[in-house]
Amino acid sequence: MVTRGERAGDVTPGQRTPLTEPGSPAETEPGSPAEPGDAGIGWQRPSPRLLRARRIQTGLATVPAALASGLILGIAASPGLGLGTGLGLLAIGLLWERFLARRVAAWGYAERDDDLMVRRGVLIRRQSVIPYGRMQFIDVTAGPVERSLGLATLRMHTAAAASDARIPGLDRAVAAKLRDQLATLGEARAAGL
Repeated sequence: MVTRGERAGDVTPGQRTPLTEPGSPAETEPGSPAEPGDAGIGWQRPSPRLLRARRIQTGLATVPAALASGLILGIAASPGLGLGTGLGLLAIGLLWERFLARRVAAWGYAERDDDLMVRRGVLIRRQSVIPYGRMQFIDVTAGPVERSLGLATLRMHTAAAASDARIPGLDRAVAAKLRDQLATLGEARAAGL
């Protein structure tokens, strides 16, 4: 098997190189909690701008909902009820933001020789292993908020719908490189090379 680093001629045979530079924010921090059996796995994390994107999306949903419901109930029922409802929705949005910070911190992915591992989840931790040979297609998507921050989401599709996985919050260039690398590895493994 020829890995990305071998094509460039900068690593020894069999050594895999991550798409992020060592010490970059996308690499797993030494103090981050590890799951049992994670020893030796070089987890990489999405960009820190993913949290900013999620906060913007939460604000774009929470603030208009709080204003609209506060105004409608303030006019239809009483100003106190409208104010209380609006403030209550803003409080729910702030609580959701705290949950989002933990949720974003839970995302990680690791490239291994035969597969890609993706982990996520706060309350329910989920760790998916996607063999390169099982990937049918890989796409990169970006909504308006992600595009404005230079981010993209990489989504891997396999024959089984339950095994589809995604990695949000990647820099656009990293997402494109990872897409091309996974497609190449998937074609090679599917062909039995």
